[in-house]
Amino acid sequence: MNYSASNQLNNRVAIVTGGASGIGFETAKALKECGARVMLVDINRALGEKAASILGAKFFHADLTQSARVRELAEQVKKSEGSIDIAFNNAGICHNAPSEEQTDEDWLRVMNINLNAVFYCCREFGKVMLAQGKGSIINTASMSGLVSNTPQPQSAYNASKAGVIMLTKSLAGEWAKRGVRVNSISPGYIGTEMTKRGMANEEWRKVWLGSTPMGRLGEPSEVASAVIFLASDASGFFTGSNLVLDGGYTCW
Repeated sequence: MNYSASNQLNNRVAIVTGGASGIGFETAKALKECGARVMLVDINRALGEKAASILGAKFFHADLTQSARVRELAEQVKKSEGSIDIAFNNAGICHNAPSEEQTDEDWLRVMNINLNAVFYCCREFGKVMLAQGKGSIINTASMSGLVSNTPQPQSAYNASKAGVIMLTKSLAGEWAKRGVRVNSISPGYIGTEMTKRGMANEEWRKVWLGSTPMGRLGEPSEVASAVIFLASDASGFFTGSNLVLDGGYTCW
């Protein structure tokens, strides 16, 4: 998809977490095409360096569940680039397990990556934006924060994404009068590697597509388009919104 006709983001500094692949990579590409200076962040150093090389972006290796590292990352970007204008907090994982069998370790791992790390990023990148008096934060939630998926069991993932939606609304209310907008996106089943692994299960595939009115997976580029909108001035009156991109899944 060509994003060059989108609202330009010339010279705006954009951080993309989980930017080495999937939705993160496609969004980083879109931001770059719209003129932003892109900072890729990922825990996978090899994949992140490769992605940054392809895009002509800067890469930062980070474990975002470590709040001190997130604080350091915000300081590094502010020092090197002068500002943080856009933050796409996208890193996340999914774990499928019956709830009665789920271990403490698996539950906490999902919460730490999907919710705690998103808060750390919002807090630290938000501090820079609040000092500037402007900025746009976009958090990746999920339609799973609105409905309980079937047939796969994933209570930790669903709960973490519901938390992201409410965190987004809470921060939006706190920071609106200080120039910082905070919104979230809630994708449905998107054609990333994680979703494709699930699609290999014939039962899951039939239910997922059969429950989606459009009858197909979304494309990462379609999610990227939504992020570009929320990052740009075109969404200037949007804050605290949760933009659902699910092919109609949650309308039935």
